[in-house]
Amino acid sequence: MVFKIFTGIFFLLFFTVFIFGIQDLVFSQEPDQQIQDFSLSGYGEKGKKSWDISGKTADILGEVVKLRDVVGNLYGKEEDVRLTAERGDLNKADGRVHLEQNVVIATSTGARLLTDSLDWDRKNQLISTDNPVDIQRDNLQAQASGAHAEPNLKRIALEKDVRLDISPASDKKSADSSGGEKIIITCDGPLEIDYEKNVAVFRNNVKVEKQDITIFSDTMDVFFSMGQAATEKKEKKSLVAANRIERIVSKGHVKIVRGLNVSYSEEAIYTALDKKITLSGKPKLVIYSEEDFKDAPSGN
Repeated sequence: MVFKIFTGIFFLLFFTVFIFGIQDLVFSQEPDQQIQDFSLSGYGEKGKKSWDISGKTADILGEVVKLRDVVGNLYGKEEDVRLTAERGDLNKADGRVHLEQNVVIATSTGARLLTDSLDWDRKNQLISTDNPVDIQRDNLQAQASGAHAEPNLKRIALEKDVRLDISPASDKKSADSSGGEKIIITCDGPLEIDYEKNVAVFRNNVKVEKQDITIFSDTMDVFFSMGQAATEKKEKKSLVAANRIERIVSKGHVKIVRGLNVSYSEEAIYTALDKKITLSGKPKLVIYSEEDFKDAPSGN
């Protein structure tokens, strides 16, 4: 009997402490302050605004400000950047922002990045995410899982499962005959794109697919040339991506499939203007013809 009474008292005390402990935990998450139409700005040299961030509502919890309907802006010398998301957490101590739900980065020169969540390190000028990303710039569209980049999207590193689609260029009058062909490049990753230098570096299990040729290699450097529209924009001091492939340098276990012919080498350089491929490093060419297949035994 005494044991039952003791047990009952123990469970009553445990239940009471447990309930009040949860209440304390819930109440501790209540905001210190709630603000409508929150905004915060930063200024650089000569008092010129360099960035701002705003939200329709803000719940202040110590060093963290929880925002809804977030809009952030970066004001640069050559282009501006706008970040939007449904939710965001601003750390007042270090200025970092975590964005979630329908995150979009758009630059004044037309580049866009879409993802589900993103970390924005304003002081170090870096954005990063582990989620799938979709990046569009001119006629280039890249998709991957995970990325880190400059907010203006001039330099981007895509982590894994990379795909880059290059659509036909708009200025088809150019002498570059590759402008009318769609090109798809995939790799395991990473992919590093530098839009200022007009180069993209693909790594690990790289594959290029064009209408008449497929190229496999360990790594690949893709160099772009500017079309007429891109050049005109650059004259207006808007840095944009080049819009067609000029040259491809493939290295490591290179395999090139062109119709029924297959070639192997350690390095291959493809130039788009003349569609010429130069092989080096023990090149080997295997040529098949339809007649060979007709005369081949059936195996029955």
